[in-house]
Amino acid sequence: MPAPKRTGRRPLLVASATLLSLSVTAPAALASPAPAPSPTATPPARMSTLGGARLGQPGTQVNLAPGVPVLPKNLTARSWIVSDAESGEVLAAHNAHWRLPPASTLKMLFADTVLPRFPKGTHHTVAPSDLAGMGIGSSVVGMREGRTYTVHDLWLGVFLRSGNDAVRTLSAMNGGIARTVQDMQEHAGQLQALDTHVVSPDGYDAPGQVSSAYDLSLFARSGLQKKDFREYCSTVRATFGSATIQNTNRLLSGDTDVPVYPGIAGVKNGNTTHAGATLTAVAERGGKVLLVTMMNPEKHEHNEVYKESAKLLDWGFQAAGKVNAVGELVPPKGAVPATGQPDTGARAGHGSGIGGSGSQPVVSASTGSRAGGAGIALAVAGGLLVLLGGGAFLVNRRWPLPDLMRRRARH
Repeated sequence: MPAPKRTGRRPLLVASATLLSLSVTAPAALASPAPAPSPTATPPARMSTLGGARLGQPGTQVNLAPGVPVLPKNLTARSWIVSDAESGEVLAAHNAHWRLPPASTLKMLFADTVLPRFPKGTHHTVAPSDLAGMGIGSSVVGMREGRTYTVHDLWLGVFLRSGNDAVRTLSAMNGGIARTVQDMQEHAGQLQALDTHVVSPDGYDAPGQVSSAYDLSLFARSGLQKKDFREYCSTVRATFGSATIQNTNRLLSGDTDVPVYPGIAGVKNGNTTHAGATLTAVAERGGKVLLVTMMNPEKHEHNEVYKESAKLLDWGFQAAGKVNAVGELVPPKGAVPATGQPDTGARAGHGSGIGGSGSQPVVSASTGSRAGGAGIALAVAGGLLVLLGGGAFLVNRRWPLPDLMRRRARH
């Protein structure tokens, strides 16, 4: 649905034709939580080398060469990674496998695990036990005991307001917190996200709960293969009960000091005391679809995680096609590449394949016009990334062929 109108600049944001139809009058920008101060830390000398040996090395990894733009200055995040969402190539990284608290970006794994299990039209009446155990200061969407919500409502609360109350309710529907944590951990293993240890499904700070910029990129890449995931993570604002809620991802909804990023389509932000600010973002420009994940900028200025992520996206689009990769995002276990040979679980990926047959039309938030094919910014309403189609992991499915990966919408 449309982002707030902004004088002089409009993004190429693509919104699903199935998103809620709301008033064009935008509410005032919601306050964005400031990153919490954290002590200076040093990355471990040895980290996982999954996806490539250089990804296990501390510090910044990039192959600079003539014609390759230099990385942005003043990047302060403890960890970040820029990758091609289609091919899986990692264009540059900084402590990519450093295991850090993920905050609400862990909700991407929660959604990728639980979302396919309940039809969006399912109704659920909230019991007191559903909301029990939320951490102090949790972000909430404002659910009330005794009220009935649809699963569609709950997922809007998860993605737009990062509502831990919505996560707890969906977890209760899934058999409880312990069951959901177990399911998430198993799914992380299937995705080869080996840096991740799940303790709480909502990403709230918990002893031992960690992930990495690498793993969060794997979660986003997998989730974006699900139509409903794409719809929710790209929604700018929606009706929840009698209120209008707005997405707290500032690259998607904008703020006074952060414009909407051109081509943005999600996916998830987070902020807790121990994690600081975290973000995974996906955007399209000039036929390229990039993922950026950033964890805990040490510079504690307002919206810093969005500002640094936008710089990395800009760099990635300038460097794409010029820079040699430093590693790759690996495919899930059991995935079959185009060669027809099953993946053994340790090799580098050959791309999730954005695009595919059966893509549906989408509507541009900036123009309202229809565009066919896979579309700008992942064409969030269309049938893309067909490897995991159907909402659950289907092992031994083929990766999409290159010609299907290259279908694009008309700009």
